[in-house]
Amino acid sequence: MARKSGLTLWLRIPGRVWRILRSSRVALKDKLIFIIPVLLYWVLPDFMPMLPIDDAAFTAVAAIWYAKAMERKYGL
Repeated sequence: MARKSGLTLWLRIPGRVWRILRSSRVALKDKLIFIIPVLLYWVLPDFMPMLPIDDAAFTAVAAIWYAKAMERKYGL
């Protein structure tokens, strides 16, 4: 089996997260596990300048974790 490139995997993450957030099989509580921390991080770094992680990097890492966890939990 051919190994997928890192770029291909990164390009698929937004679609995977969008599919999970739109799924009726995923509980609202599980959707909020991704939405609330990401939204807060996009607003709060302005008040917490000591954190060196960029907004986009935090969102990307959270999206990868969230997609893997929800696909495993719900079998998506």
